[in-house]
Amino acid sequence: QVQLVESGGGLVQAGGSLRLSCAASGRTFSSTAMGWFRQAPGKERLFVAAINWSGYSTSYSESVKGRFTISRDNAKNTLYLQMNSLKAEDTAVYYCAASRQFGVTGPRDFGSWGQGTQVTVSS
Repeated sequence: QVQLVESGGGLVQAGGSLRLSCAASGRTFSSTAMGWFRQAPGKERLFVAAINWSGYSTSYSESVKGRFTISRDNAKNTLYLQMNSLKAEDTAVYYCAASRQFGVTGPRDFGSWGQGTQVTVSS
């Protein structure tokens, strides 16, 4: 299994940008599909974006498409989420997670999870 640690969250004004990172340990990162989820207070955990093992294929939720970009650096065992044009409704705890396959979007399809990083967008 891969162990995951997110960083890069913080407070930003609406329209601003943040870049989240997810550092992975373990030998399987470079062969593992990865994803980002977010969870606002009192709400369910929702899919944000995913990337296949090579980085060649990506997918996004409709709410972030065109504003967020998921990427990975397998040499550094790190996953990224570049978030631009942030909105107040993007406020949530963001989690990275690992999956056995690319193309899935349900939290139950992902096994390893990080502890989360808080993103707060002020309007």
